[in-house]
Amino acid sequence: MCGIVGIIGKAQVAPLLVDGLKRLEYRGYDSAGVATLVNGHIERRRAEGKLANLAALLDRQPLAGTIGIGHTRWATHGVPSEANAHPHATDKVALVHNGIIENYRELRAALSSRANQFQSETDTEVVAHLLTHLLEQGMTPEEAMAEAMGKLEGAFSLAILFAGRHDIMVGARRGSPLAVGYGDGEMYLGSDALALAPLTQRISYLEEGDWVVVSQDGAAVRDASGRPVERAIKQTAVSGALIGKGGFRHFMEKEIHEQPAVVGDTLSSHLNPHTRRIALPKLPVDLKRLERLTVIACGTSYYAGLVAKYWLERVARLPVEIDVASEFRYREAPMPKGGAALFISQSGETADTLAALRYARSQGQAILSVVNVPESTIARESDAVLPTLCGPEIGVASTKAFTAQLTVLACLAVAAAESRGAIDASTRDRLTTALTEVPAQLSELLAQDQRIREVAASVAEARDVLYLARGSLYPLALEGALKLKEISYIHAEGYAAGEMKHGPIALIDEHVPVVVLAPSDALFEKTASNVEEVAARGGKVVLMADRAGIARLGDRVAAVMEMPVCDPFVAPILYAVPVQLLAYHAAVHKGTDVDQPRNLAKSVTVE
Repeated sequence: MCGIVGIIGKAQVAPLLVDGLKRLEYRGYDSAGVATLVNGHIERRRAEGKLANLAALLDRQPLAGTIGIGHTRWATHGVPSEANAHPHATDKVALVHNGIIENYRELRAALSSRANQFQSETDTEVVAHLLTHLLEQGMTPEEAMAEAMGKLEGAFSLAILFAGRHDIMVGARRGSPLAVGYGDGEMYLGSDALALAPLTQRISYLEEGDWVVVSQDGAAVRDASGRPVERAIKQTAVSGALIGKGGFRHFMEKEIHEQPAVVGDTLSSHLNPHTRRIALPKLPVDLKRLERLTVIACGTSYYAGLVAKYWLERVARLPVEIDVASEFRYREAPMPKGGAALFISQSGETADTLAALRYARSQGQAILSVVNVPESTIARESDAVLPTLCGPEIGVASTKAFTAQLTVLACLAVAAAESRGAIDASTRDRLTTALTEVPAQLSELLAQDQRIREVAASVAEARDVLYLARGSLYPLALEGALKLKEISYIHAEGYAAGEMKHGPIALIDEHVPVVVLAPSDALFEKTASNVEEVAARGGKVVLMADRAGIARLGDRVAAVMEMPVCDPFVAPILYAVPVQLLAYHAAVHKGTDVDQPRNLAKSVTVE
């Protein structure tokens, strides 16, 4: 989940490397570092903690050089420390790495003659020593890289400098993304186009197993078998402007407040408001004849997929199997002939999701994806992409990406229902009308920010919190609990409300807030019974419901958040906002780092 940037050019690169790393800090912020070549020698600056610490170090100890690499780290092997920070180096090689070298112990043992020269606890350092060993055997950097690629096991992307070689920089990709940027007498490597956007918009992506030798004049790419290959250069639309907070205290708060616009933009790309018809990209499968759809995702995206299961089965009468990617790929699940699999990922680079996609491909499945980055690996390996139009999401805890995913999946459900003859025209019009009303309703909910802040202050004092809901709101209970855990570090669990008496009710006392999501739908009375059970045991209920629900239960609860009256179909999109705001304000009250919570990173590119 680390971020990589490399530059070979004409100007001093250290400031440009730091600027690129600012765009990649969402990938990890345990430490950061840069390395350049100065008169042929490798020079490094590294700092534990966030990128600001490295920037301050460079202010005190500037670093010259027109070729360099940089890295921002999410720790896997080895604690966050300066010694474990990248770049790792010998006197001949410096490199940065995203991923995991799975056979690093075996390689380290084979390099036993260099054992006393290892300086870190990381798996990465072994690559630097392996390349150095090969160079000492008389190999050129290119020959050493070709040999090393055959010895390394795992998932990785690499950017490498060689002492005395101001003319080249080497990159490699296996399982983790790496982009090559083309400039005017300058060339670049980066984890994604966002890192390189201020420098160039001409980008190519290495494919699985590729490695590349970059010079000021261009790039020479070799594939996994060592053969020279060409990789298409594309014009990226990613903006070079640094994303600001727009007057908000945190990126997460800003992104929560962007949701009316984001949902509106995403909806407009799929729904014609005049005809009330959904227009999806050409799909590789006939929805009318599809017997089962397999949905795969991780984290918040998995909860979006779980909502989609309710929609697709109830509205479109399409059977759906859903699983978390990290479990699905290892089950070796049989998949139906002529079936389809849908993968959901904000970044489009989630390692477990990508591995599951490749398993589904091997099983003959048509591949659909819902992603926010159209140039990502998952998007490129899909037969059809349903894009979410979020723009960059900087806060580690996903907010606007989640509601945009729900919007796309709701459109898919309506389109599938119409294709399969599961709804008539009047029902279709009702559902699409409800969708068009969502952006305005989200704006109404954001106006309740102060009220939610007041409720969050009491929730922030709790050690444990329960979230309860039924039906398509059940995944929102799971998502609400996840958000609270992620950014406030309060233990929280989400449950289907009907499961409360099968165990969780034992936790209820006056110290455990119970957040209940209860729209006035067909399941409301069932949920109301659960509220009564909690109240009877002294539990303090925080009720999210519309006016009718509050009138029915308001005297049994400790706090209420009034929701707009809405069609039950769109309730999951609307109820996302108060659970996000509740978590956000609880975290602010506790003084945690909202945008960069401990131990987390935005793009999970390692297993």
